Amino acid sequence: MAARVAIQTGDFDVAAEIAALRAGDAGVGAVCSFIGTVRDRSEGANVSAMELEHYPGMTEKAIEQMIDEAFRRFDIRAARVIHRVGPLQVEDQIVLVVVTSAHRGESFQACEFLMDYLKTQAPFWKKERTPEGERWVDARVADDEALARWGIASRNT
Repeated sequence: MAARVAIQTGDFDVAAEIAALRAGDAGVGAVCSFIGTVRDRSEGANVSAMELEHYPGMTEKAIEQMIDEAFRRFDIRAARVIHRVGPLQVEDQIVLVVVTSAHRGESFQACEFLMDYLKTQAPFWKKERTPEGERWVDARVADDEALARWGIASRNT
């Protein structure tokens, strides 16, 4: 079985990742996945590329802890998070979250929970390339509503 968390520079194969997560588990009745991609705009500016950085070890540990929390909150069978770092181009895949469960509701909720965590709490740093030059931005999005939905305190409070 593959690790639950992978931080990598290379792309990922969605079908292969889903197949690996489901393999040998006849109790899986639902698979929910989310794929995030690089878009061409951010905060009103055109973006031609980006670079993501992380703190090796710390990032994986933080995501592992949130997967543990997903298992406590939801009746899921397996979860996998892949997040890319390094230089990325517009339309590249950035992140994959896959969750399996016996029933769809638990998969949907756990997948959304993990994505909300990744977008608001995971320790990543992003440099965007725009026509005006490069700029570092916090890769985490302030979304107090998403955090409140899951009972997670905002890092700004």
